[in-house]
Amino acid sequence: MEETLYFRQVLAGHQVASSDPVAHQMANFMYLVGDPVTRQAMVVDPAWDVEGLLGLASDDGYEVSGALITHYHPDHVGGEMFGLKVQGLAQLLEQKAVPVFVNKHEADGLKRMTGASDSDLKKVDDGDTVRLGDQEVKFLHTPGHTPGSQCFLIGNRLVSGDTLFVQSCGRVDLPGGDADALYYSLTGKLAKLSHDTVLYPGHHYGPTPTSTIGEQMQQNYCLRMQSLDDWRRLMNRA
Repeated sequence: MEETLYFRQVLAGHQVASSDPVAHQMANFMYLVGDPVTRQAMVVDPAWDVEGLLGLASDDGYEVSGALITHYHPDHVGGEMFGLKVQGLAQLLEQKAVPVFVNKHEADGLKRMTGASDSDLKKVDDGDTVRLGDQEVKFLHTPGHTPGSQCFLIGNRLVSGDTLFVQSCGRVDLPGGDADALYYSLTGKLAKLSHDTVLYPGHHYGPTPTSTIGEQMQQNYCLRMQSLDDWRRLMNRA
């Protein structure tokens, strides 16, 4: 059967940035997704080791021609974090003038964090799509962790950034976090996806690197909240 999608999950501190103890501790997942016909790929949340990510794509026979951004935090796009300089989007754009797809509510934060300009950005909204060969990337606006957090639905794969992890979810106590918004993103949007949708999170925080929405509906308390009041009590906002 002919492949219709190139899809690679990359763990920071292991496949790339293997000698960086902070990258190992943060356990970020990045992704390469591409079209097997054109051999063009997009990188999801380029950070930690841009040369390593481009090298992996090249070794697989792909050229990176775009970037998909889940949110603007420096462990996902580069910038300053705890006094450290993290590689990321700025270094990618120095090498390749690729379009950067970011939610319209996240664009200003991304520019502040990375130095990207308006001309670099493709601002998208909930429900927008972009073609990737025979596949379609659908943008799902999932605010809560940050105002413009977004997930990418590619066929039956959900790349969820810091909105949803295996058996947990993103935090809401950082600037721009909104517990109520995250509740609605999780229960009103992601929990309604097909149960066979495969979850690909932004960090390796769970017992497995992937799961399914169906499994998470059974195992993940973040998707099992019965009411906003229950959720607020869990988040200590009751």
